[in-house]
Amino acid sequence: MHYEVEQKFAISNLSDVEARLCALGAEFQPPLKQADHYFRHPCRDFAQTDEALRLRQVGAQNVITYKGPKIDATTKTRRELELPLAAGEQTIEQFTEMLVALGFTPVKTVRKTRRPATLSWEGFSVEAALDQVDDAGQFLELEISADNDSLEAAKTALSHLASKLPVGPSERRSYLELVLISKNKSET
Repeated sequence: MHYEVEQKFAISNLSDVEARLCALGAEFQPPLKQADHYFRHPCRDFAQTDEALRLRQVGAQNVITYKGPKIDATTKTRRELELPLAAGEQTIEQFTEMLVALGFTPVKTVRKTRRPATLSWEGFSVEAALDQVDDAGQFLELEISADNDSLEAAKTALSHLASKLPVGPSERRSYLELVLISKNKSET
């Protein structure tokens, strides 16, 4: 089974964290604009089951992702199934129309600017991202793809990397949850 082992951290200064990651060998790519369209399931409450279904746009590229429930109390480790879709805005519109016809309802679109990087750490390829999330703030995400055999080692490696940076406590809530909390606060 494929797992996404992830830790996310709220940060106050993106450039400081970028410099620390570069000192550890991270190679950054140019920033990307991402739009994540989240959907509510017609028969179960994803907020209760800790699952997610999203359509992601990165430029003209599109992907659909299912994220299963988190499987531990310290990281955001979960099963992830991701499939590429045809490029273009029309694909997002048509896929959204299909999901709505099946009973799914749009929840919210989360928009962010992401500065991705990769680095080698304790035998793993780590995907790092410095994110500026509209209505939620600035974050560092660290992620390793793992299978059943490498899962525990991947969790340990991410923990070691986070302590080396150092960053504060990890944030287990999704960007969607953080944006919805921010929206609710601004409405009261």
